[in-house]
Amino acid sequence: MRILFLKRMLLLALGMLALSAASFAQIAVGVSVSFAPPELPVYEQPLCPGDGYIWTPGYWAWGDDDYFWVPGTWVLAPEVGFFWTPGYWAWGGSGFFFNEGYWGPVVGFYGGINYGFGYFGHGYGGGRWEGGHFYYNRSVNNVNVTEIHNVYDTRVVNNTAVTRVSYNGGQGGITERATRDEEAAAQQRHIPPVSAQHQHLQDARTNQSLRASVNHGKPPIAATPKPGAFSDRGIVAAREGGRYNPPDRSAGNSGHTGAAVHPRELPPAVHPAPPNTGNTKLDQRYQQQQEKLQAQQDRERQKLQQKQEQEHQQLAKKSADDARKQQVEQKHQQQTQQLAQKHAQQQQKLETRQSPPRQSAPKPAPRGKP
Repeated sequence: MRILFLKRMLLLALGMLALSAASFAQIAVGVSVSFAPPELPVYEQPLCPGDGYIWTPGYWAWGDDDYFWVPGTWVLAPEVGFFWTPGYWAWGGSGFFFNEGYWGPVVGFYGGINYGFGYFGHGYGGGRWEGGHFYYNRSVNNVNVTEIHNVYDTRVVNNTAVTRVSYNGGQGGITERATRDEEAAAQQRHIPPVSAQHQHLQDARTNQSLRASVNHGKPPIAATPKPGAFSDRGIVAAREGGRYNPPDRSAGNSGHTGAAVHPRELPPAVHPAPPNTGNTKLDQRYQQQQEKLQAQQDRERQKLQQKQEQEHQQLAKKSADDARKQQVEQKHQQQTQQLAQKHAQQQQKLETRQSPPRQSAPKPAPRGKP
């Protein structure tokens, strides 16, 4: 079993070399959507297909002017000791942006979203690594113990309020914010989604039944036993759908605020009104930080715009063909979208810092004392 697991790791590594992280990002990251994704559907977890597979929960992605469901699935970990941090949607001040998931030695922040199956908003209670093997927590995972023996049974306390909201921030969104450990996890070495996940996303995008406008928040394929196994007998349909409130498309509103190619095409950033917490010094400090951040972001937009204009001038001097021009435009679009996402995350981080900290529950009184 150990040799088979190592062979699987080698195949995954080769697949990762063939995968361009940018190609995945062009689909799910850097796009601003004016309305929130549907709620998370309710579904059961398919049986774990084998040793070394880790559960990656389903999520709503954006493509072709509509949200579509990417079914939850079991994925082979790209490295021993690595966990999956799910992606999540977050309000960025002018629209909803998707933060891509990643593999790493520690589970980072995923918006406080309660995806279930061990992902209850913070951390992961679905398993742990020991001696080069992944041990599954049977209390939150569907595992056949006659085939997989590295299991344990520990009840995970779900401290997150029961909600199916699928985004962080904005009106009606999850108000959780990253802990220091989760912020540190994002800075550690991590790996983007592997090739199997990329293909899984592509397959979901082309499946019309997974579009929110078709299934109205209740996907017929909510989860699969392996990536891309949309016809497998082990697929699971949603038992209950989530609320879906798209804009009025008859009025010509697609909900897509645009995938700008150049920084000058980005919509002006929408910053919140000055806070009024009752603490004058705190409010003034926040306002100063907001103005400093806005000035910094304006400089970064201008710098990238100038750089892209110089590249356009160089293409004109060299009389580049249409194919080369298209390649440069695709690169510019990716750069611009990454910058927009970075600025949205900076704004969100500043706003969460301004929010009052969560209060811990009072400690129980010692026995015998009131």
